[in-house]
Amino acid sequence: MTRIALITGAASGLGLATARRLAEDGLQIAVADLRLDAARDAAASLGAGHIGLEVDVGQEASVRAMFDAAENQLGPVAVLGCFAGILSIAPQPGRLPLVDISVDEWDRVMAINGRGAFLCMREMLRRRASGPRVDHGRIVSVSSLAGQIGGLQSGAAYSASKGAVLSLTKVAAREAAPLGITVNAIAPGPIDTPMLRRTLPEGSGDQKYAGLSQVPLGRVGAPEEIAAAVSFLVSPGGAFVTGATIDVNGGLSMR
Repeated sequence: MTRIALITGAASGLGLATARRLAEDGLQIAVADLRLDAARDAAASLGAGHIGLEVDVGQEASVRAMFDAAENQLGPVAVLGCFAGILSIAPQPGRLPLVDISVDEWDRVMAINGRGAFLCMREMLRRRASGPRVDHGRIVSVSSLAGQIGGLQSGAAYSASKGAVLSLTKVAAREAAPLGITVNAIAPGPIDTPMLRRTLPEGSGDQKYAGLSQVPLGRVGAPEEIAAAVSFLVSPGGAFVTGATIDVNGGLSMR
């Protein structure tokens, strides 16, 4: 039976790269994004049988409606990928000093990155606890190197929200284990996405990352390298990995 994967924030960036990889792995994908047209276009690009859905992950009713649509159209969700996230609400979101962060900035970033992951994980676990069980149930969250060491190029709101995702992932892993569902986090370092480039000041030209000299591997990562890590975690071979954080950062931070 084909496994169903629901991926938020999957119309672009890391989410889209992961949707493509999991589709290649044989999963049927529900691409969810704030923009319905972009979600549908992304789903169509994966081939036949995939669907696009609209979601605002920070809103409880929207998350519930997303799951309803995915399961009504495709079947019980076996894999949840929490990729929806924002760096900042600022027009040029570099590393805002803590003293300059507004309450609106803090609340909005937390609502998407932190509350969004919570709402999606909670809905997944509620449905698998009370509804059909699935084979190889998986949840993968997306944290960040910023959530582990403090933002090098991102502000306190983003870093704190991604730290919250790490703790949430561990709690969810313990509670999901009796259902046979693993829960793990990916912690990307500098990955070649529009979000990374938004951390650079204006006039940076073709530069992708200001701290490149600190990366032992000497380059930024590719979205497909995040997707490859997710592919392992959601595979049957990843069944004994739970509550873990997989670092994909080129050696920028080692532990």
